[in-house]
Amino acid sequence: MAAFTEGTPCWVEAQLPDLEAGKRFYGELFGWTFDDDRDEALSDGKRVAGLLPKRDGRMPTTWTVYLATEDAGVLSARIKTAGGQMIMEPYPVGRFGVMALAADPGGAVFGLRQAGDDDGFEKTMLPGSFCWMEVYTRERDAVDTFYASVFGYLGRQVAADEEGRESDFDYRVWSPPGSRPGDESAFGGRAVLTDAFPAEMPGHVLVYFAVSDCDATCATAVRLGGRVTNPPFDTPHGRIAVLHDNQGARFAVLAEPVDAERTDAERPTAEVPVTDGATRPATEPAPAPPTRPVRESGPEPTPERDAPPGGKPPATPGDMS
Repeated sequence: MAAFTEGTPCWVEAQLPDLEAGKRFYGELFGWTFDDDRDEALSDGKRVAGLLPKRDGRMPTTWTVYLATEDAGVLSARIKTAGGQMIMEPYPVGRFGVMALAADPGGAVFGLRQAGDDDGFEKTMLPGSFCWMEVYTRERDAVDTFYASVFGYLGRQVAADEEGRESDFDYRVWSPPGSRPGDESAFGGRAVLTDAFPAEMPGHVLVYFAVSDCDATCATAVRLGGRVTNPPFDTPHGRIAVLHDNQGARFAVLAEPVDAERTDAERPTAEVPVTDGATRPATEPAPAPPTRPVRESGPEPTPERDAPPGGKPPATPGDMS
């Protein structure tokens, strides 16, 4: 079984009110097939995500990223000491290991996964699979300190001019401990929720999936009953959009640059039809993009199946529009 570096993404899953509707949506959107015995989505026959029925209506409909750990109990104690909160204390999930849910000091919710006898991701960084995570927060200093002390993340502050952003652009890229901080080792980043974001938007984690064609993916999502929050836009790292699925779960998609010579004027329009047939611009500021190209990675660890009863997260990345 392949081991994951402590604190790096090892699985993503969504708990949906209508599981069959979710399978139809993501099956057509990403070409996923499904292993019903394991509640897992497959891309080219490889495990890429979990889709589960929502068992508690109080919980949000959202994508959750799980971070790898060798000892969920020890890590849970570190999270609480560092100012985070345990939403669900570690609990066993059979051959899938030990799972937990936590929140950082800014309220962003993430999972923990201590590997059992089974792997999680078998495919990442390729179309139809996970490729990046971003933590959005209004508590920048507390959150930066939290992830550095709990997981040992090595951070690199991204210069605004690198991304063609305004001078107040505040984005930090994370690399795992033991690596050289930089684009090649980065797996995620931290962005700041400024006053430009809706006041009701809490701290949250945004999960990215790689796709071959960002515009086509957005058009397909709308046709399937989803909606586009941020229409496709270009970055140095690819073309990005933020969407909601047909049940409200929010996620982002990224298509690698294909033709560096292609100008913005030659690209398809960045406005995407919504469900009423109209068009609209982004309803929130554009997300900060991944800072490394999409690339293939090896296999990785696994998620939960039946979540035990637990409290509702204090702040959740639900349907933000």
